[in-house]
Formats: sequence, C-alpha cells, structure tokens
Amino acid sequence: MSKFRRSVDIVIPVLNEERALPVCVERLRTFLSESLSNPWRIVIADNGSDDRTEEIGRTMAAESTDIKYIRLEQRGRGRALKKAWLESDADFLSYMDVDLSTDINAIPLMVAALEEGCHLAVGSRLASGAKVYRRTVKREITSRGYNALIKAMFFNRFSDAQCGFKSITSEAARLLVPRMVDNAWFFDTELLLVAEKRGFHVKDIAVTWTDDPDTRVKIAKTVWEDIKGLCRLRFGGLPRISAP
Repeated sequence: MSKFRRSVDIVIPVLNEERALPVCVERLRTFLSESLSNPWRIVIADNGSDDRTEEIGRTMAAESTDIKYIRLEQRGRGRALKKAWLESDADFLSYMDVDLSTDINAIPLMVAALEEGCHLAVGSRLASGAKVYRRTVKREITSRGYNALIKAMFFNRFSDAQCGFKSITSEAARLLVPRMVDNAWFFDTELLLVAEKRGFHVKDIAVTWTDDPDTRVKIAKTVWEDIKGLCRLRFGGLPRISAP
C-alpha cells in the first residue's frame, strides 16, 4: 500500500455474468491504470454462479495481482458486499454493477470525496448534473417514486438509494456493515439510511447512467422487498451506531 495514497478495493458483485464480466474487468483495469493514482484492486464477488463466471473469475485473478476472486454459495448483493468489504484490507471500499451502466469516470470523484473526509460517497442519477440515458418510463417512475417514498418516511438528504455505485471508508464499513440486516437489494438503502441518521457524512456524486436493457432486476419483487425493509426501519427503529 502507498504511504501517501489510500488504497481502494472496487467490488463487482456477479451472478451468471460470463459474457459481461471480462468486458467489465478489462475496461475497468484500463481506466484505473490511467486515471486513478491510488493503489487499487478489483474484487469479483461471485454470488453462486452456475455458468462459466467462476472459471473466468478465477482465471483472471490467477493471471493478475490486481484482481481478486471470492465466491459465495448463497445469493444476494448485500451478502456479497458484506463479505468482500469486511474481508478487505483496503482503506476505501467501493462497488459497481458489472453492466457498466454507471460511467466509471465518477470513480475518482468518489475516492476524492472520501479523502476529503466523507464516510460514504454515493452515485446519484437524481442529483443536479446527473445524466440518464435510455431509461424506460416505467423504471424512471419506479426509481423516483421509491426515492420520494424514502424521503417522505425518513426526511433523508441523499437523493438516490439504489444506484449501483457507492464507496465507503473501511472505518465506517466496520461500524455499519455488520449491523445491516438485509442481504439483498435493500442493503444499499438500509446502509445509507442508518449512516445518515447516525451522523455519518454521506455525499451525493452526480453520475452519468445508461440503462441496461438486459437488466435482471425483478422490479415488482424488489419494490415489495424494499417497502418491507423501509417499514422495518421506520417502525422497528435504526441500530444505535456512533459515527467516527
């Protein structure tokens, strides 16, 4: 690790992504080599794939010291991030979706926000300056409606709970992540709500985002699980955690 620059792990949760994974990793490696001065590592977090994702991930990790592969037999994005982040020795912990929907040019901006003292930097498709392309009306309404519901229930300041592009300091992660209940898609929302309400500094980063027409997110099921999670936090209470 560098004496002067904080190290960064960028986690890519994957499930049956044999086609998308090599493209994502190669593009990300090229970008990080050219654009990020911090020491970095790409972590492939395999959520129990049953195609060639495991073979591809292990091969890439064996051939490069800046790629790590971990495998979980149980599925869930939250579960993958918990394992990858809590096992990491990096100073800053990030994650991004394998479909490259979010423009990776925002990575240095998130790292800079953490270096300036923020505990979490959050990619936002709804912040001022964000650009969104090819998004369907259905997904736009769902996203804005969900984030409006969160604000109505919690009066939070962050603008986009579910953009798959976030960074957190290792110190904040050690305090927050073990207390998160959800192991799936709601993990992001739970993390941000608990962090902000317990005094952690959360900063929105406006991103450029292009909708993936091949998304596997089951919107109706995800929305229902998210609503149940919001009710759990609103009426069951937030864990007591003190910001560093």
